[in-house]
Amino acid sequence: MTGAPASAAGGPSGARRAGPGTAPGAAASGAASASGSGAASGLASGAVERPGMLRRTGPGAGAGGGSRAAGARGPDPGTGRGTDDGGAAGREGVQRGGAQRGGKIVAAAVDQASVWNVANLLTMLRLVLVPVFVALMLGNGGYDPAWRSFAWAAFAVAMITDLFDGHLARTYNLVTDFGKIADPIADKAIMGAALICLSALGDLPWWVTAVILGRELGITLLRFLVIRYGVIPASRGGKLKTLTQGVAVGMYVLALTGPLATLRFWVMAVAVVLTVATGLDYVKQAIVLRREGIAEREAALKETDA
Repeated sequence: MTGAPASAAGGPSGARRAGPGTAPGAAASGAASASGSGAASGLASGAVERPGMLRRTGPGAGAGGGSRAAGARGPDPGTGRGTDDGGAAGREGVQRGGAQRGGKIVAAAVDQASVWNVANLLTMLRLVLVPVFVALMLGNGGYDPAWRSFAWAAFAVAMITDLFDGHLARTYNLVTDFGKIADPIADKAIMGAALICLSALGDLPWWVTAVILGRELGITLLRFLVIRYGVIPASRGGKLKTLTQGVAVGMYVLALTGPLATLRFWVMAVAVVLTVATGLDYVKQAIVLRREGIAEREAALKETDA
């Protein structure tokens, strides 16, 4: 008669089911078994409540058939409730985290692929201002002070946007493939249009236009040729050259006379000197960059052969 109650005591609620005829030793054994089962089930339940753990517990973790750490389907011996809450919470946390990460990745991809951002809109504005500037510059024969003032305003807006679009793109991660291509084209287009118009009207010698445009186009081509070895960064001298060119060309666009006309001549002379000096510096950097790139490739090939 003691076998059946003892077996019953091994179940989840065996300590409460022991009959009156059960021997004291069997009852004590059943209580110990129930206590061990509750402790083991508690361990299993504790493991279940850890989100994301989808492993099974060890063989000794459960006394009544082994609960699963991913959320046991049977009732908890200590509480009588299901233990699926931990596994559900874990799965919900994983799904929520994955959704958040996926949303960030998609948002970043959209920002990266979006052409209609502030930096690119400023670049587009600069491109649109090129034909507007030419029309204003050549309006009414090209020597009307009022038309030249409007042309100067268009040129000034184009140069100011050139200062801001690159900074905005780098600061707010708005760099796009369109911007990489359109920005230098817009820069060269507005400057080239101004120089050609000034030379065509006889206000600026053609050799000055040839030097400035030849340098700009040559350095741009040189950067593309050495891009496989690295990128030639913009130097402080190059930035100063751009600023000086903008001021000098702007002064020539305006119909200045007297001392201001003399001043613009010297400003343009400084711009030409900086144009040539920075151009030679970029050529030197390109040669060094190419030499270092070739040396690194040869060293890598030797290591591979060895």
